[in-house]
Amino acid sequence: MNKNILEIKNVTKKFPGVLALNDVSFCVREGDIHALVGENGAGKSTLIKIISGVYVHDSGTIRFEETELKNANPIDCIKMGISTVHQELRMVDSLSVAENIFLGTPIERKTAFGNFIDWEKLFEESQKLIIPMGINIDPRTKISELSVAKKQIVEICKAVRRDAKLIIMDEPSATLTENELDVLFRIIEDLKKRGITVIYISHRLEEIFKIADRVTIMRDGKHIITDDVKNVTRKTMISHMVGREIEDIYPKRNEPGGKVLFEAIGIERKGVLHNINFVLHEGEILAIAGLVGSGRTELARALFGVDKINQGEIKIKGVSKQFKTNRDAIRNRIALMPEDRKAQGIVSEMGVGSNITLVGIDKIIKLSFLNPKLEQEYSKEYIQLLKIQTPSWNHTIKNLSGGNQQKCVLAKWLFVDSDILIFDEPTRGIDVGAKQEIYRLLNQLASQGKGIIMISSELPEVMGMAHRILVMHDGKFTGELIPERTNQEEIMHYATI
Repeated sequence: MNKNILEIKNVTKKFPGVLALNDVSFCVREGDIHALVGENGAGKSTLIKIISGVYVHDSGTIRFEETELKNANPIDCIKMGISTVHQELRMVDSLSVAENIFLGTPIERKTAFGNFIDWEKLFEESQKLIIPMGINIDPRTKISELSVAKKQIVEICKAVRRDAKLIIMDEPSATLTENELDVLFRIIEDLKKRGITVIYISHRLEEIFKIADRVTIMRDGKHIITDDVKNVTRKTMISHMVGREIEDIYPKRNEPGGKVLFEAIGIERKGVLHNINFVLHEGEILAIAGLVGSGRTELARALFGVDKINQGEIKIKGVSKQFKTNRDAIRNRIALMPEDRKAQGIVSEMGVGSNITLVGIDKIIKLSFLNPKLEQEYSKEYIQLLKIQTPSWNHTIKNLSGGNQQKCVLAKWLFVDSDILIFDEPTRGIDVGAKQEIYRLLNQLASQGKGIIMISSELPEVMGMAHRILVMHDGKFTGELIPERTNQEEIMHYATI
């Protein structure tokens, strides 16, 4: 058995009004891929910020290779061999790959006129770090030109360049395609072979069983269990995470009504969408599956009036409609919950109530002035209806968990009584308990006769929630499937035609 590289004993961390970590103790073995899982708010982020020197714990001890991390800052931790690949990548987009890898420690050459960056050596040393990753990245390329997957690989190269002994990966798979995920897993396995320890954080439990040696489960700031992955089942893992048994994560589907609510006829967007035809019935959950880049998000934006349609027709309850802007779509009771919740779904610095009432602000204006009392009344109504966990109705929304932010986005559209709801990756980045809540809400909305278009990369979600599945590839539909009569392999077949 490998020795422990990281030992966490009785660690506690408090913030005003919140006990973020409560007497947490567990160990990470050297050379292991160690998964860290738990619902949003379980304490994972706080713990990794303490390990990486962003926060200082209030009590307890953390030892890294026998050295106690006491009042260590991020630079101290990096020098000791701890690096973190954050979910929101921290890179300088205007600089090259090589400059980002050697950021803060440039390779210089001495001349009679002083020290200058040795660009040739910088690119050469960067290439030496990139080649073992098994992917083609030119070190001269600007970071802004790279995909998210390649940016993550650059971050890993940066960690290896710093002689990292422990690399923490926070939700690295959240925005990756299946092929990119396979590349990431191969790189992680290669890091393991080099003796580098990885702490891997993910809400996608199937990844834990595929790649991790051991798993630590947290709940409500407490350590629940640490064990070999082979000793833990998916059911027991979920039970430990949420503190209760979850038998059926997907609710029983109601039969949709027969009336056509929405129809897309021959939708074209030059170079992006090609001859898109489909109908959405009242009470139906219609899933759109496909790989990232297949045109799913572009379709959602076009249907919502964000992007211009070059050709085709949209009908709502049999009546032809034209959307010049998304305001036209909103007036026709269409809603879009975008893929990038933080950038496009919420105004992060505003309160929960202001976000909920934002689209329907006319409903809380009296005599040309905003009525705070009405805003509070409506906000509290939807907070209670959707079981949004927030300290108060005007609490800053950016401080809520991902699942509760998503509920606020949904509340915004229910406030204006939307009939057609487009969900683009509705459960991305949220935990299993919050996912179940979102699924319950989607099913409840469908039972009220609303039509739901659900775009998702998670095939179990597609299979468990949808009445019908449309599969996209290269901007067009390649297959229409019924969940009860298909499987994930067939969906992937149509997604790669």
